Formats: sequence, structure tokens, C-alpha cells
Amino acid sequence: MHVETDIKLGFKNVMIRPKRSTLKSRSQVSLERTYTFRNSQRTWTGVPIIAANMDTVGTFEAATVMAEHKMLTAIHKHYSVDEWQAFLSTSDSSVLPYIMVSTGTSDADYDKLKAITALNDGLEFVCIDVANGYSEHFVEFVRRVRREFPSLTIMAGNVVTGEMTEELLLSGADIVKVGIGPGSVCTTRVKTGVGYPQVSATIECADAAHGLNGHVVSDGGCTCPGDVSKAFGAGADFVMLGGMLAGHDESGGELVEDDGKQYRLFYGMSSDTAMNKYHGGVANYRASEGKTVRVPYRGPLVATLADIQGGVRSTCTYVGAAALKELSKRTTFIRVEEQENQVFGR
Repeated sequence: MHVETDIKLGFKNVMIRPKRSTLKSRSQVSLERTYTFRNSQRTWTGVPIIAANMDTVGTFEAATVMAEHKMLTAIHKHYSVDEWQAFLSTSDSSVLPYIMVSTGTSDADYDKLKAITALNDGLEFVCIDVANGYSEHFVEFVRRVRREFPSLTIMAGNVVTGEMTEELLLSGADIVKVGIGPGSVCTTRVKTGVGYPQVSATIECADAAHGLNGHVVSDGGCTCPGDVSKAFGAGADFVMLGGMLAGHDESGGELVEDDGKQYRLFYGMSSDTAMNKYHGGVANYRASEGKTVRVPYRGPLVATLADIQGGVRSTCTYVGAAALKELSKRTTFIRVEEQENQVFGR
């Protein structure tokens, strides 16, 4: 047994200190980034926000809207090859740089990934997603995909420590997905006691990745545009969102009505709901590590995307960052008590 006594921070434990700025308007701030990835050697330009690979978020409909704003969508892995073919055959080629093919790590997942990527050589990204990125099997699967697809940009996770970030990058990943348990419908920390505060995890993993010319995505825990800014300020190259993008016209999840109000179901992919839907129930050797909630119906996704971008632009004006790429360099976090954040509307 070992105890680390260093303070670790989540989004509720920090705020960003303002600094002098020469910017006159949020409109002067550029949110686009251009990255060249370590292993695929592909170059990508866009707004580095990603819709999570959940069937209540990462839908084909959401991907079309996200692509119009040059944002990425990790398409959930439960679409069939035929559904992928139908989507690709009716989509404009401009969508392709902004979608990720998600996969698990079984042999069946591997075969399905090969079938989907064979449909269109314009597909650029694959998201290899597991709850526990520390297994040897997962690392070997990343290596296997890299060998088979040398030119695909691979996002892989989830992990929360620098050494595992380095391991995944050296094994073929380009972007490491950072976060264990921070999501609003994830119960991993409650069920297992395992996790890591998201701001500290992002800082530590970003530092490790950037030393190897790799990239990280902060995955989970953002509940408002200010949290997205904090994730970028902590060094994240990308930020992945789930709950903030749920409940829209383009989202998945059953639409329900209660007392005259409309809601959409939003659930973790390890929840009872998801396990019953795709696997016939929760296996007897494991526990559900997600929950199901009702999210108020929010209308078109485009309004939420505008709100998120507006918030991040405003953050940049407060610290004098004319472009998103400057934000982490100009971020000074102030440590605060969680209760103080709540006073200010959290």
C-alpha cells in the first residue's frame, strides 16, 4: 500500500485568474487548432471539441452538425456496418475529417473496424475505447491496430497517469483519452473506488504526451463552458463532451414526457440500460458502472455548440489569449474550495 499526499484537483477546485488583455472582442479569438499527429503523421485542422462515443451523444445526426462547426464526433460503436455504409454514401466528403470510428478490443470489434474503414478511404480517425486502459490486452490491441492501419490517427484510452500515456503513445496511439470516473453518468469511482481528479489528470498526462509529441483529450466531467476552458487551460489538446451534448434533437436516447415537460434518456455505456440494450444484461462477474438520467430536452444541437464556443472565447479574452493554442500558456489556476464555486452558480 502507498499513499500519495500531493493535492489533486478537479474542475470544481479551480478557477482561472484573469490577466491583462489587448483583445477588444470575443470575435477576435480563434478556436481552431492545427495538429500533426505523432504516429499517423496526418495533419488536422478544426475546433478540438469531440462528441463522446456514447449512443446518446455520438450519433450520425450529431456528427453532421458537429462537422459543420469543424468539431469531431466519436461515432458510437453499436452502429452496424450497413448503417455506416448508408451514412457514408449520403454524407458529403467534408464530414470525413471530423468523424471517428469507435471500437472495443475483441476480435469481433477488430473485424468490424476493418469492414467499416474499408468502406471509405477518407476516414481518418479511430477511437479505441475501454473503461480500463491499463490492461496489457488493451495496449496490444492498440499495437495491432497501428500495424494494420499505419495512416489512421488513433485515439485510445482511458488512462489518468503520465506513464500510461507514454506507453500508449509509444504503442501507436496519437491521442490519449484521459479520464476515469469524472463523467456525470459514470459510477466507476463509487463502484470501484478508482479514479483521479480530472484537472490534475489532464495536467499530468498532457505533460507526458507533449514530451513525446503526442496529444491528449480530456474526457469527462465538464458540466458548463467554463469547465471546457479549464480543460484546455490544463493542457488538453482536445476536450470530449457527453452530458453537455445530450438531450438534443440530434442526440440518441428515448424521448419521454413527464408533467408536460420533455426529456431524453442519457446513460453511461456501462450502465444497466446500455448493458441490457446491447449485451442482454450485466454479466454476473461484473457490476454496472454507469447510471441512467433524464436530461431536459434542449432542441437543436447548434445552440449548445454556440454557447460552448462563446464561453471558451470569453475565457480567452479574460486572459489575453488571441487563439485557443495560447490558452494553456496564459492559464494560472487559483485553488478554491468547492463550496465557493457553488456560490458562483455551480
